[in-house]
Amino acid sequence: MTRTPMRERFYAELGSVLDEDPRVAVVLAVIGAAALADTSARHPDRVIDVGIREQTMVGVAGGLALAGMRPIVHTYAPFLVERAYEQVKLDLGHQDVGALLVSTGASYDASTAGRTHQAPADVALISALPGWTVHVPGHADELARIVRREASTSRRVYVRMSSLQNATAHPVDGLLHLVRGGAHALPLVVAVGPLLDTVLEATSDLPVRVAYTSTPHPLDTQGLRTLAGPAPSLALVEPYLEGTSAAAVAAALADRPSRVLHVGVPRGQELRRYGSPKDHAAAHGLDAAGIRARVKELLG
Repeated sequence: MTRTPMRERFYAELGSVLDEDPRVAVVLAVIGAAALADTSARHPDRVIDVGIREQTMVGVAGGLALAGMRPIVHTYAPFLVERAYEQVKLDLGHQDVGALLVSTGASYDASTAGRTHQAPADVALISALPGWTVHVPGHADELARIVRREASTSRRVYVRMSSLQNATAHPVDGLLHLVRGGAHALPLVVAVGPLLDTVLEATSDLPVRVAYTSTPHPLDTQGLRTLAGPAPSLALVEPYLEGTSAAAVAAALADRPSRVLHVGVPRGQELRRYGSPKDHAAAHGLDAAGIRARVKELLG
């Protein structure tokens, strides 16, 4: 079955979001401007393209928020988070105003464009700043629900789109949901966002339970404690920098004897090659074979 790409769905949703809420404005740095041409024609004062000036893009968003608007800011992840990190920190965080940041090009989705278009540390960077919520949808329908809900708030929110999707959408209520159950003593594998189907394939015949969340920050720590049990054996599989959620997991399980494995884009090494996202997933151990090998480490 053909799935609508998240990026395409995002642009489609923005048109109606702007139609319905005069408080919402979209700020771009070229990326997405062509796809939003019709929306821009209807709302020329609320679709703002600053050119290839990502720091300015976030600064403009801060100004709009101070004026009572709800800015939605969009471009590739490395340009939105890494290049404009100081503006995210100061023009939004330090000013204590909100914005909805929506990135495309998750981790190595844009691997054919080279390292300039890759930012596996984006969630770790945003999570290091106070007051942010991070959503990592696993399906275009999840993305649409998250964007519509967060566009109506004034919070600081980062939404990470991906070209990888699961076959079906799951709840986007910020909680952990058990997808594959079993005896409570079985190890628990938590999959974040678009890696759920890969995790299910990787563990199809392994004695583990599988849970899912599209909101890794803040992590549903109460749900984790409930699912993990009194002596947790746990693997957390994230589609970005390995161990990004380690501090949250450690804090949640601090009073329990735990065995925890973090799986993600490996730290301490950089793949200096082009290639397809599928090539990069295999090289980073985030395809089904790689995840299976890591989860089997947990099983001993």
